[in-house]
Amino acid sequence: MEVQIQRLQSTVQAFDGDVPLSPQTMDKIVRAVLEAVDDQATHTKRVRAEQRITSGVSHELEEQE
Repeated sequence: MEVQIQRLQSTVQAFDGDVPLSPQTMDKIVRAVLEAVDDQATHTKRVRAEQRITSGVSHELEEQE
């Protein structure tokens, strides 16, 4: 089956890299970044706690006070 297009209309949108993001998009990006930073900080804290050598639970409780 052969199709011939006599007239074609199309809308093309070009975006420059300097076009500002919408507030909603920027908010999503910021929330994602903050969540990733928080996850990394939590992970780092957990790793440090696991690597720390203490003299026992009572010593750890004293450090928290």
